[in-house]
Amino acid sequence: MVRLLIGAAVGTLFLVPADGLAQADVLRLDPCDSAIIHMSRLRGLISCAETGHAPDQYTLGVMYAEGNGVPEDYGEAVRWYRLAAEQGHALAQNNLGVMYAEGNGVPEDYGEAVRWYRLSVEQGYAAAQFNLGMMYEYGDGVREDDGEAVRWYRLSAEQGFAAAQYNLGAMYRNGDGVPEDYGEAVRWYRLSAEQGFAAAQYNLGVVYAHGDGVPEDDGEAVRWYRLAADQEYAIAQFNLGVMYSRGEGVPEDDAEAVRWYRLAAEQGDPLAQTNLGFMYGNGDGVPRDLVFAYMWYNLAAAQGNETAQRNNEMIEQVMTREQLAEAQRLSTEWIEAHPSGN
Repeated sequence: MVRLLIGAAVGTLFLVPADGLAQADVLRLDPCDSAIIHMSRLRGLISCAETGHAPDQYTLGVMYAEGNGVPEDYGEAVRWYRLAAEQGHALAQNNLGVMYAEGNGVPEDYGEAVRWYRLSVEQGYAAAQFNLGMMYEYGDGVREDDGEAVRWYRLSAEQGFAAAQYNLGAMYRNGDGVPEDYGEAVRWYRLSAEQGFAAAQYNLGVVYAHGDGVPEDDGEAVRWYRLAADQEYAIAQFNLGVMYSRGEGVPEDDAEAVRWYRLAAEQGDPLAQTNLGFMYGNGDGVPRDLVFAYMWYNLAAAQGNETAQRNNEMIEQVMTREQLAEAQRLSTEWIEAHPSGN
């Protein structure tokens, strides 16, 4: 399930381009729907926003939220979003809701987030419908209600919103707010996956691997895992490594398995770290190296992976003191280089 709040034009998924933001001396036609002005894009935006032009107020909010052409400043982003939102600008209302939900530039306030999302969904804005569905699914600012979550996800999904299509698929797969229905889950996953949504691509791979709602097909599973893995989706990289390790849907290839495990392990995935440790410990797809085996097991064990912990306890019995010290040093260096685990 996607657990993220979507603010249009905040982040990369739903970026609304504002052409020429970095250009000076751009001739703008009717910059505030009233005149022709020869000025820089930024100065023009500020001038028009200060006269109460909602689209430019919204654009300035996006710029301050992203640090695009101006210093990043959530407080200023909120100020401009609010001015546009109070004039009924649906995208600004949604983004203001996101700022309240995440506590960016304002104190975190789920109730206020819901209020602004509702104003936006009254205009049929898909991102706000998705966000309101999230609030109902998790009980943030409203009473938890899977049925209401499904209702809002469906409205957004029917507008082609990929994240909502994916979440609606997950609701059908888990039977949350709707009867469990793998066929419907697959339908919504596929619509989302065909738009390039990595989580949906991964989950479509899972249903093909297990034959849930579709005929079991390892080749199709690999295809969808690969599409998600190519977007650096760690669990898909891990699963693709498993498919190569087992020769399911692809020829067995330990070196390829190692490659995909490594990509996921470098993102901090403990399952991939454990399997990469196993490959090093056994010399499968890489030269056998107990130091690297211990290092990867150690990193996975630190995240609570019990298999990695047991394997470390076994291989340390055959390692020298120098090898153990080197493995610990490498583990420490990796953690220092990946403070957030990736």
